Formats: sequence, C-alpha cells, structure tokens
Amino acid sequence: MKNSTVCYIKKDNKTLMLHRTKKKNDIHEGKWVGLGGKMEQGETPEECIIREVKEESGLDISNPKLKGILTFPKFKDDEDWYVFLFTASDFSGEIGDCNEGDLKWIDDDKIEDLNLWDGDRLFLKWMEEYEFFSGKIIYENKELIDYSVINY
Repeated sequence: MKNSTVCYIKKDNKTLMLHRTKKKNDIHEGKWVGLGGKMEQGETPEECIIREVKEESGLDISNPKLKGILTFPKFKDDEDWYVFLFTASDFSGEIGDCNEGDLKWIDDDKIEDLNLWDGDRLFLKWMEEYEFFSGKIIYENKELIDYSVINY
C-alpha cells in the first residue's frame, strides 16, 4: 500500500498543473496532474504535500486544505494507492524547474481540455461539488473501469 498526496494550487482562476514529461518509466507520462508525491516515514499528509510542492515547484504553500481521500486499488505494480487530495491558495516563492515535467498555470475553464486521467476528471468535479469526500477509482491497464464517491 502506498500513501501519497496531491495538491491543486489556485490563483486568479488558474490552477498550477504539471505536465509529466521528464521522468523515466513514469506511469503518468504525458498526463497533466497536480503536484505531490509519496509520503515518507513519519510524515503527516500535510507535511508531505508542503514538502512535495516545494521540491517540485519551488513554492512554499501554507494552510493546504484537505478536500478528499482517494483509493486507487492495484493502481501500479498491483499495489493499492491512498491519496490525500489538497487545494492551496496561500503560497510564496517563485516557480522553478521541475525534474518531473513542465509546470504551467492553466485557466480553470481549460483544465478539461488537457490530457488528464479519466479519474482526475471525476475528482476535480468532486472537489468543486463537495466540502469533503472519499472516492474510489479503479483502473485496469490504465483504463477507468469503475468508481464510487461518498461525500461528507
């Protein structure tokens, strides 16, 4: 089981997105995703997302808001992934180079036009619709085959 985080940083009706193009053997290759990554031993989800955003973008986020928890059964290497999903609008610093891809501010109304995972399209809507949620997204061979959501 892998625990990880993802954050969608918002500013002026735009969202900072990462186009995954630089990492070898990247399951996300060619996809646009939020910033984040795997939790390290002893880290809280909040500590992880603050660290990951800093490593990937150079930005220091504060007060990340937990919006949901996502379960991805057998997502990669037959392992379940649990993802803590955050948004953030309080940040400082300058965007730097990312070793995983290219960072770009995308107009919120243009995000649907990007090459996203089908499951990401679902939970991006859930983030807008629900105060907090728990979602399960099931892929088989990188194809979305089922999903469910409970909102709180």
